Amino acid sequence: MKTLKKYKIVVLLFIMISACKNKTKVSETIAVEVGQDEMTHIQISREKYKDQLYGFWLGQCIANWTGLITEMDKIGNIGEIKTGDFYTRDDWGKPDLPSIWGQGLPSEVSPTIDFVLRGANEVWGADDDTDIEYMYQHLLFVNQTSTLTAAQIRDGWLKHIKPDEENHLWVSNQRAFDLMQEGVLPPETGDPENNEHYEMIDAQLTTEIFGFFSPARPDIATKIAHLPIQTTARAEAEDISKFYVTMYSLASMNTEETMRKRIHWMANEARKVFPDSVYPAKMFDYTQKLYNSGIPWEQTRDSLYYKYQVKEEDGYNLTSRNLYCNGCFAAGINFAASLVSLFYGEGDIKETIKIGTLAGWDSDNPTATWGGLLGFMIGKDGIETTFNRALSNKFNIHRTRENFPVDGNDTFENMAQKGLMVTDRVVKEAIGGTIDPERDIWIIPLHPVDD
Repeated sequence: MKTLKKYKIVVLLFIMISACKNKTKVSETIAVEVGQDEMTHIQISREKYKDQLYGFWLGQCIANWTGLITEMDKIGNIGEIKTGDFYTRDDWGKPDLPSIWGQGLPSEVSPTIDFVLRGANEVWGADDDTDIEYMYQHLLFVNQTSTLTAAQIRDGWLKHIKPDEENHLWVSNQRAFDLMQEGVLPPETGDPENNEHYEMIDAQLTTEIFGFFSPARPDIATKIAHLPIQTTARAEAEDISKFYVTMYSLASMNTEETMRKRIHWMANEARKVFPDSVYPAKMFDYTQKLYNSGIPWEQTRDSLYYKYQVKEEDGYNLTSRNLYCNGCFAAGINFAASLVSLFYGEGDIKETIKIGTLAGWDSDNPTATWGGLLGFMIGKDGIETTFNRALSNKFNIHRTRENFPVDGNDTFENMAQKGLMVTDRVVKEAIGGTIDPERDIWIIPLHPVDD
């Protein structure tokens, strides 16, 4: 049997006899030690994982709605639309400036740039950073499958996305939806010959959740996410989406190391998704280099803007195409901005959301991605402790989508339970792992079982 070298930051623990008698004492992630430098399986508490999935939805909603305040406020000064100097850390808590479509008015979400939090009696509304992921989880659940087919994706989009009125779709997602209504199936809906927006941000904010359905196995995560990603993306935008899926899958690798070290290990592992020749790889390496130099995050963000949007280096040539808002929806520049908040946030959910909100461009997307990731890693209690308050568990998917049960009214507990059941299926069918019902854990092989 092929073995896998031990991840340096994974804590290898033997399962204690007391843990076998009391499942609540089972570590959230326990690796089985088979040798000094090798391990073959990882064990994960399902109970703990359910709490972490709750944390994902809660963290994503906080970050999504906070980032929406500054969405498209600052995109640079190239082309017809100029937005002045970028925000800095000093702008946190100050009045929000109008977005490129704000008609001179601040955000309807909040007149000031600050965290958006919903109390226990309030409801989180769905947005485009949460609703497609919600839909994909629902489709996996109701179809009782670990891998969606093209027809299942098409049928789900047509059933749950509003065809006429405001439907909260943008660029590539909208084009893919139009094609589906014409009878075109994925992955042709994301083919560059059919979808001119294939390089935009859409796939990377709708598919990260597949990483959580395949804990500790990013190879399987990117496999089950392949068709959903290609529904709207190709080329570097597809690679960037795989990066995020990989990050989410690696988040289940537990360790006693600091959050900062965990985040950087995960990011460096996910970096392997990219061939060295493509611009996302160069963006990653450049951003990490600047972070390691110790300069402020604002200086790194400004340098990325100058390098990629002003000078168009490393093959990132969207500025020359004279796109609307200079490609402010593009996968690339928003990936660069997301790395700024990831590296400089250093695993602190509040700091990461702050930086992502102020970094510029499509600011609700990177914030939602990392808010969801870090929310998963610290769980519900970790989030509420961080913000020092109880937060709403209610979610209204019908704010942006339609035709879901109970008139679209859901809870994070229920959403986490469905996610757990989807993960059960992926663990057994796609990964080849097992479930130990007595200890309520998954036993997951860290490499293909047929090797």
